[in-house]
Amino acid sequence: MTNNALADTLGRPLRDLRISVTDRCNFRCPYCMPAEIFGESYRFLPKDEILTFEETHRLAGIFAGLGVTKLRITGGEPLLRSDLDLLIGMLAKIPEIEDLTLTTNGYLLDHQALRLREAGLNRVTVSLDTLDDAIFKEMNGRGFDTLKVLEGIQRASEVGLAPVKINAVVQKEVNDHTLVDLARHFKGTGHIVRFIEYMDVGNRNGWKWDQVVSAQEIVGMIDAEMPLEPVEGNYPGEVANRFRYKDGEGEIGVIASVTQPFCGACTRARISTDGRLFTCLFASQGTDLRGPLRDGAGDGELKEIITGVWGRRADRYSQERTEQALDQNTVQKVEMYQIGG
Repeated sequence: MTNNALADTLGRPLRDLRISVTDRCNFRCPYCMPAEIFGESYRFLPKDEILTFEETHRLAGIFAGLGVTKLRITGGEPLLRSDLDLLIGMLAKIPEIEDLTLTTNGYLLDHQALRLREAGLNRVTVSLDTLDDAIFKEMNGRGFDTLKVLEGIQRASEVGLAPVKINAVVQKEVNDHTLVDLARHFKGTGHIVRFIEYMDVGNRNGWKWDQVVSAQEIVGMIDAEMPLEPVEGNYPGEVANRFRYKDGEGEIGVIASVTQPFCGACTRARISTDGRLFTCLFASQGTDLRGPLRDGAGDGELKEIITGVWGRRADRYSQERTEQALDQNTVQKVEMYQIGG
């Protein structure tokens, strides 16, 4: 089977792989890991249930042979994984990988950016929902202010992990009134802020439709202060709708996965911290790859499992959610901290 021949039931190729390297996080954001559930007594995965760097590298290589050209390291908070730069160095040597990136909350980025860049990381995406310290402290669930995150963004830019993308989840009556300030702060810096419609990830964030600020509303608020114009996407399947400032000082992105689902162009697979393959952010079950891998399966056997899963893939959760106008979570889904965003 050639790279171009691997497609799911809707004709979508496999191009992007997101790998979660830890289920732990130093934040307790209510929309992902609410503190009342993920407290001190919560049992995270023991070390022996987490994929080793060698196992991760081997699986990434198999996926690369099936058409994956983009790798994104996620968590939890990936910078909590010890010696992460060693894994980055291993993954950077896979010939087919053209883009090796990492998503982080940025709190530990300042001290790790240089060695990650030297190991072969290309770019970083930093989650930052607001610049308002009072709101940020509430949203991260730990009382942290924005200073260390901003220092991490600055350091990442200095060492060449650029352009830095800043992801902001927008919630109505939580941080929506601060999004224009966030856009203004990074305008002209070369960084790209991407505003994300609040999604019903996982099962524990109490998501409801009336908490969603639509992409159209987001663009309208920013355009009223700093005029925007739409820009064509960089590549097929890009998740963000792009808009540039008319004065030429950069661009923003808006990820409209609730009001304008993009399932039809989704080329992403995900591997959870414990080695399960998921074909959708909203999937309820994954396919175990760790078990066969540790039981001695050869690369050919693992490839067969992966191609079989992708070949049967028919996921389009976001489109179905929008079509049905679901009021709240009605389907059990994997938690975001287990497979990244």
